[in-house]
Amino acid sequence: MKFNREMFLKNDFRIVVSAFVGISFLFIIVAMILGLDFNGTVNTIQRIMFLSAVYAMVVLALNLQWGYAGIFNIGVAGFMLSGVYTMAIITGDPNGLIPGLGLPLPIGIIGGVLMASLLGLLISIPTLKLKADYLAIVTIGFAEIIRYTANALTFKTFSIAGVEMGTGAGRGIHLPMNPIRGLYYTDPSNLGLGKTVFGEYVFGFFEIVQVQSSVVVSWTYAIVLIFVVGLFYLVIYRIGNSPFGRVLKAIREDEIVANALGKNTDIYKIKVFAIGCGLMGLAGILWQGSYGYTNPTTFQPILTFYIFIALIIGGSGSNTGSIIGGVVFASLLFEGPNFVRRVIMHVFKFDKAPNSIIEAIVPISSLDLGPFVAYSLANISSLRVVFLGLVLIYIIQNRPEGLLGDRKELAASIDISRRPVVETKEGKEA
Repeated sequence: MKFNREMFLKNDFRIVVSAFVGISFLFIIVAMILGLDFNGTVNTIQRIMFLSAVYAMVVLALNLQWGYAGIFNIGVAGFMLSGVYTMAIITGDPNGLIPGLGLPLPIGIIGGVLMASLLGLLISIPTLKLKADYLAIVTIGFAEIIRYTANALTFKTFSIAGVEMGTGAGRGIHLPMNPIRGLYYTDPSNLGLGKTVFGEYVFGFFEIVQVQSSVVVSWTYAIVLIFVVGLFYLVIYRIGNSPFGRVLKAIREDEIVANALGKNTDIYKIKVFAIGCGLMGLAGILWQGSYGYTNPTTFQPILTFYIFIALIIGGSGSNTGSIIGGVVFASLLFEGPNFVRRVIMHVFKFDKAPNSIIEAIVPISSLDLGPFVAYSLANISSLRVVFLGLVLIYIIQNRPEGLLGDRKELAASIDISRRPVVETKEGKEA
């Protein structure tokens, strides 16, 4: 069967699955060729799938605001933090070091989403009339207010109506235990008490291929998140193709025209901003929920910029592009450099890395690249930011619409760019 590229690119499901599977195979093939540890490779791919799903969820939520309605929200990290911390406070042990309300996890998740939506609603009412650049300043400032509030000693523990609770301040706050563990262990809080029947069977199977039980649990959580990404996509797709969504796209294209057609654009923007912030809060909960602990430094402004880079890569206005952008960013740009370091360190042996960039560059004059490579590998996390900047500059200059930005969803319910074919006596004509 001949490969039809145009038909392939029109199938969103194929594109997304191909991205996940293709990147996984890329890492597996490299690991097999070099003979890397299989358990370590499986764990690396798990982390890539996990982060890809997390970024895909947040980018989809941001695309609902920026790609659909043109709302320039630079406070993404703050709304994620509000969702996570609200969930932690609601579900926290009332007798713990940082007391909480002790309510069940589902109530905590719902409360976190509602709090993120409520904060989005409160900030949107007075600010959405601002132009894009001023709105960006306000949203990032609001996000920092949320982060500094969570970090303040004043709110480490406090009381409301006699009920003790707290944020833990700079020490952070504990989150409910990963519920996925309940599938594999009889008591998730004490793994030594034994495994469930399902856990015995699954762990026994993966022990044959030397994959550790902790990696199996992490993979299960990553698969659940990938499923949630699909739910995010369906929800936002339905919103985008509803009359409400078409008004949002009209606002993006020309808000004055949308107003002239009798649409109260302020109400639409407030609603979509609150919905998007709620989804960001949910994504933050699912992200940090696997760790069992979080702190305010996790939600610094650079997290928001990472999410925008992923959206730019995939293409603003395209839901499929949002997922692809999240996958490409998390796998190749965020985790990729660490994998490259692991590969290079496996193949080559280097002396101790120099302490400064000057000491690394000077030997190049004598054609000795070893110190520079060793320094680069030792500081790969810092240099990754430089690499991200270079990639962003290249994309903006050469493909500003992103990988799938050409599939930007239209405001009209039908494609009005194509004129219908009309039959005439002389024949067909457009």
